[in-house]
Amino acid sequence: MPGRSERLPLLAVGPGTRRELTVHRFGRQDARPKIYLQAALHADETPGLLVQHHLYALLEEAERRGAIEGEILLVPYANPIGLAQFTNGENMGRYEQGGGGNFNRNWPDLGAAVADKVAGRLGEDTAGNVAVIRRAMLDHLAAQRPGSELQSLRLALAGLAADADVVLDLHCDDQALMHLFLIPAHWPQAADLAAELGCRAVLLAEDSGGSSFDEAFSAPWTRLAERFPQHPIPAACLAGTVELRGRTDVDDVTARADAEALFRSLQRFGAVKGNPPAPPAALCEATRLDATDTVRSPVGGVVAYAVELGQQVTAGDVIAWVVDPAKPPGSARTAVTTQASGLVLSCRSHRYVRPGMVLAKVVGAEPLAHRQGKYLLED
Repeated sequence: MPGRSERLPLLAVGPGTRRELTVHRFGRQDARPKIYLQAALHADETPGLLVQHHLYALLEEAERRGAIEGEILLVPYANPIGLAQFTNGENMGRYEQGGGGNFNRNWPDLGAAVADKVAGRLGEDTAGNVAVIRRAMLDHLAAQRPGSELQSLRLALAGLAADADVVLDLHCDDQALMHLFLIPAHWPQAADLAAELGCRAVLLAEDSGGSSFDEAFSAPWTRLAERFPQHPIPAACLAGTVELRGRTDVDDVTARADAEALFRSLQRFGAVKGNPPAPPAALCEATRLDATDTVRSPVGGVVAYAVELGQQVTAGDVIAWVVDPAKPPGSARTAVTTQASGLVLSCRSHRYVRPGMVLAKVVGAEPLAHRQGKYLLED
């Protein structure tokens, strides 16, 4: 194991029970840049677990060579609570079964939490302001006392990530192509990362509405810059959600290639010594998240897709038919169309739906009227 591996216990839910987080640290503590990577916050999204396994090996070798320039924190699984949640043999790792909701929603607003505390301490020095804000965030988190196992998990993860220069949260979709979620302030800064990963979409939103993990560390900087326009405050934490294709895209060849892509990105961030080749040509431009149509079924039934992943479609095209098998064939099929023109980014693997369930995401270029001022995530 690396020289500094830690096990962080969570608040026990009862006698005889205890879960913990494992954290692998590479490089020198407090060195810059600090990079934080975690996998499987949605515990039923498995690809990131295998990617982290392969990245761990690459970082171990780099540490042996003395090639770690910054500090890198690798959390191989971010959600031991969700990893343990099984129902009828299926992992149910997206929602906390004790009533805590989606594991990747409702993370704290650190900008609001520290704004008053930093108000009289900011000046004209950009680096100094970054240090003040980071210290205030860490102090705020350290002062919190968890009242549940879930809260202890959130506080532990947030305490590890809050002062990082880069935060990458590894997820996946159901059936999907590689894509990345960011706030607009980090584009085109993250363009090389997106190209290296082979992203087919980069989706930008200042506020997706869900208070997701990545936005808990990227958004405070832009909000504090708006609150204190007289002081220079940069977007000092490049935080993004990396969607590693679909749930079943889990094999050593794919995971090793993704880990190598992340390793090269760590070199470009300056956290690992080396001269990686230029990233491959970008496969997409960044687009606004509110230009992506989350195509929902108006009825329940069996899904018969009319399109494939990666296909280009036009607004009004049929994405899928939802079939009621009890109706006469002539009236059994309901056409479901998209309001966006662009790439079919994702679809669902389970081909039976209830009304309102998302059938697909179509990445358009123009903001959609029905996506304005609304919650932009699927949940």
